[in-house]
Formats: sequence, C-alpha cells, structure tokens
Amino acid sequence: MSETIIVLDFGSQYSQLIARRIRECRVYSKIMPYHTTAAAIRAENPKGIILSGGPSSVYSPNAPKCDPAIFELGIPVLGICYGLQLMIQTLGGEITRGKAREYGKAMLDIVEPGELFMGLSPRIQVWMSHGDKVSKMPEGGFKVLGSSGNTEFCAVHMPSRNLYGIQFHP
Repeated sequence: MSETIIVLDFGSQYSQLIARRIRECRVYSKIMPYHTTAAAIRAENPKGIILSGGPSSVYSPNAPKCDPAIFELGIPVLGICYGLQLMIQTLGGEITRGKAREYGKAMLDIVEPGELFMGLSPRIQVWMSHGDKVSKMPEGGFKVLGSSGNTEFCAVHMPSRNLYGIQFHP
C-alpha cells in the first residue's frame, strides 16, 4: 500500500467505515482531524482527500471548518454530506435548510456519469442523512452529476480543480 488517502473527520459516524473500505481496496487511508492544516496534509503526500460527513450545519457559529487552502493543493477532494456542503460554502456557494430532511434510502438520478458514476445505471439507490442542502453553487465551473427528488445538487464535480461532492453516503 504505497498510495494514501486522507480522511478528514468532521464527526461522522462513517469515518471509520470510509477508511476501512478504502483499505479493502488495497489503498492506505489515514483519518485526521478536520482542523489539520493544508501543509500537514501536503506532507503526507496523499493521492486524494475525503471530507467526511458530520452532525453539524455548516452555517452554525461553531461548525467545524477545514483549512480552505486544502482546495488549492491540486489534490483530488471528495466531500461527503457535510463535507460536500463545507466545500461548496468555502468556495462561495450557499447551504440552506432543506424543505424536507432526507434520512434513509433515496434514489439518485445520474445526469452525467463522468468518472464518479461510470458504469452505473442512470438511477441508483443511495443512503441519505441530511437536513441541509446546497441551494446555490459557487461560480467557477461546478457540474451537476446527479440529483434526488429533494436535492438538486446531490452529486457535483469541478473538473478544473478535481473537486467532487456527494450529498449521500457511499
């Protein structure tokens, strides 16, 4: 296992599971706290960074935040649930409370498979656990890859910066 994926932990109950699944793919994963600096992450020389989910709302006064310079490292980033929302907010988008909370099974409609959903059917079942959602995307080239009945920006990608985000838990 010579490659490394960093999982930044924002308090998700799934952080350990994410790291374990990565290791099952024969890739080393290391869980680090959400406040780890971009310089410390760069020193690990990871092939990718995952921003885990978490129980907070990104707009809460004491919400955990990551070093914004992480998005400037040139390392692929995948934001999951809270991680997606934090990435979007940090880059200038908006997060609001959804009209309805989504907990449990939901259907994801894939509008553009790209690298993230290549080879999957156009409609897949996913696991949601959120009350907030992306209401406005930041400028700069994010593409919508998928949506659910309740969440327009359920899967996104910014090709120019190798940033990905999913509102659901893979």
